[in-house]
Amino acid sequence: MRQRAVDGLTRQRWICDSPQQPIRQLGDKSYINFSSNDYLGLAADARLVEAMINALNTQGVGSGASHLTAGHHRAHHQLEEALAEFTGREKALVFSSGYMANLGVITALMGKDDAIFQDKLNHASLLDAAKLSDAASRRFPHLDYTALDRMLSASSSQQRLVVSDGVFSMDGDRVDGRRLADLCQQHKAWLMLDDAHGFGVLGEQGGGCAELEGLNQQQLPILVGTLGKAFGTSGAFVAGSAVLIDTLVQFSRTYIYTTAMPPAIAQATLTSLTIVQSESWRREKLNTLIAKFRQGCESLGIPLMHSTTPIQPILVGESELAVSLSEALKEAGFWITAIRPPTVPLGMARLRVTLTASHTEAQVEHLLNVLADQWSQLDAQN
Repeated sequence: MRQRAVDGLTRQRWICDSPQQPIRQLGDKSYINFSSNDYLGLAADARLVEAMINALNTQGVGSGASHLTAGHHRAHHQLEEALAEFTGREKALVFSSGYMANLGVITALMGKDDAIFQDKLNHASLLDAAKLSDAASRRFPHLDYTALDRMLSASSSQQRLVVSDGVFSMDGDRVDGRRLADLCQQHKAWLMLDDAHGFGVLGEQGGGCAELEGLNQQQLPILVGTLGKAFGTSGAFVAGSAVLIDTLVQFSRTYIYTTAMPPAIAQATLTSLTIVQSESWRREKLNTLIAKFRQGCESLGIPLMHSTTPIQPILVGESELAVSLSEALKEAGFWITAIRPPTVPLGMARLRVTLTASHTEAQVEHLLNVLADQWSQLDAQN
């Protein structure tokens, strides 16, 4: 712990005393929050609140049991049916979190005689799941599908799974889903996409990478999404064939051996799903803010990583410098988290700026003005 502090890598929690909105009370001060994954601004939407309150009044708080004992409520079932229709898949299965969904899928489907191939920058839950599965695990360089092709060609495992994030959570760039799907079909491998940061944001209806690239169930047989980001609630889901979902019900330990999510959350998510599909203006506004921020940073000489999604990382380099900039922004009234190793590679520390449909253009302009001042001070020091 002492060395982590010396290296500027100590993590800490801050207590929030306000709903998830652009202005948040963190500790004893209010900040303009640019560190939220509430991309469509639905976490505090009054319609979701009303849906949850109504469900709490009729269904209570906890589900009381796992799905396979006595905890599978009608609201869970209706949500799964709605998510299957939304994703164009035969069935869907709701999990308590994205982490549990990824662990549950990979450990249920893969074993010691199998092989898993992952993008080097995949989310930690996917990497952990591969370790727990006992399958042979290989990681290909980020978005390097030529390297993946070579790995698949050299593999003698009968059952192979290719896994990737849809939108990479720390870089904000996006998978080439169609290229991956073609490679998997060529090599007779399964493809699993964790589109946690794409669902709700990408595609005309918010269907994420699969909708954007027109990937059907055969091309993308295992589709994972979370509900705690653009959907504004909590939990996650897996969508795919009836055989896939039935297999997970029988063998996914993180589904079988845990209490089902509160039915009221499922009910609120049904409302959220309707809003995600019908209110495309949220995605349009979000894209406008993304373009404004990127253009502003380019004109100021602030080095953004390549991303067209709400995740806009400012590459800083050293951890101590990233923390220093984050603290300076807090002093100016902005909450922007410094992302440091081991979450990102050494020398790749960054400020992870995330935009939401609830932000205003004035807030983005204010952030750009403060960043300009901080960046000029940094240049002067160097």
